Amino acid sequence: MRVLIHGSELSATAAAAALSWVGHSVTWLPHPDQPWETLRQAEWLVREPGLLERLESALAAGDLRLAADTRDAVATPQEVVWLSLSPQQRDGLEALFAALVNAEGLRLLVNHSTFPVGETERLEARLGGHARAVALADLIEEGRAWETFTRPSRWLLGCDDTEAEARVRELLRAFNRRQEVIQRMPRRAAELTKLAINGMLATRISYMNEVAGLADSLGVDVEHVRLGMGSDPRIGYEYLYPGCGFGGPNFSRDLMRLADVQSASGRRSALLEQVLDINEHKKETLFRKLWHHLHGRLEGRCVAIWGAAFKPGTARIDQAPVLPLLRALWAQGVRVRLHDPAALPALRQEVGEHPLLETFDGDPLEACRGADALMLVTEWKTYWNPDWARLAEALSERLVLDGRNIYDPAWVSAQGLTYRGIGRRADP
Repeated sequence: MRVLIHGSELSATAAAAALSWVGHSVTWLPHPDQPWETLRQAEWLVREPGLLERLESALAAGDLRLAADTRDAVATPQEVVWLSLSPQQRDGLEALFAALVNAEGLRLLVNHSTFPVGETERLEARLGGHARAVALADLIEEGRAWETFTRPSRWLLGCDDTEAEARVRELLRAFNRRQEVIQRMPRRAAELTKLAINGMLATRISYMNEVAGLADSLGVDVEHVRLGMGSDPRIGYEYLYPGCGFGGPNFSRDLMRLADVQSASGRRSALLEQVLDINEHKKETLFRKLWHHLHGRLEGRCVAIWGAAFKPGTARIDQAPVLPLLRALWAQGVRVRLHDPAALPALRQEVGEHPLLETFDGDPLEACRGADALMLVTEWKTYWNPDWARLAEALSERLVLDGRNIYDPAWVSAQGLTYRGIGRRADP
């Protein structure tokens, strides 16, 4: 098929690489806010396993063509237009749609963007009946974009037309061979389902964080509680890991979009508001544990932080827990020595050259030299098994604050360190 992809989101780069890889004739029009010259240097794309290399290979082979502008993008008749845009880019489609209304051969518009519920229907109306529009929920995962596109566990397809469904199935046929992964439903249902999924996941995380707080108060190890809850088949183990808060551009954006949908419908969601409040509160939980341990005497102290990215495998820090944590520490005059293997460029862009911040991307233990305590914020695999003897020697207070509960409290304590996790603790 002849496919035009428009956008510079992660989902756009994955679609461009994957659809051209399986033989479709793909034209890619990046968003003007982030043209290819800028996008190819973006740290989040550079760090996405294999994706940049596949894009550059497809461009070099001629399997993928970059369009200079809207006119160039539609110079060749396109059968499919694939939109992968952020909510903020929703209002910048006038030129593209003006060209598409008069385009020959257009049969399908795939909305792979996180737009308001009902937007796919409005996009179809803007095409003046020249093509059908379907909603394809963006389920691409940061750090696994290529894998989640080419070997999906499911596609949520919002489609009200049998012919349009057939075209989508042909478009994605190469990625739907092992088993049936396309789940069709009405368009608005698919748009709402995508938001509702992340709302449910966020609710599980926030509820588990509330349980962890209660476990702290009662002197209970929350790991026992988590295992007991997860063993109940009605609950399961997924997303039951307490921690110091979640972030990420897509996850956080979907939650805010779901809140907007609730508000626009006149149905205030006290539950969703509470989930969001709990998450923001949890982002400072390591700060509060440090405050308690040092009896509020933080000025002039130094803390090492391992991890800035909102999750392992990405270079992004959008709504990451490290940001409010840094603000809380700096407000108390605490110096920070921060290590992250990928997200330092994004962090520097966000906070600048702060006088209380020093960054490291080599040996994580170097960030701990001269620090009073260590805060584990992002569970990169490089942090899972440190040299405990060197760590204990480096930290003057010998305090480890584990924001992801990746360490064994008893083991850390046996190394002569004080351990504080999320609903877990042990003393030497």
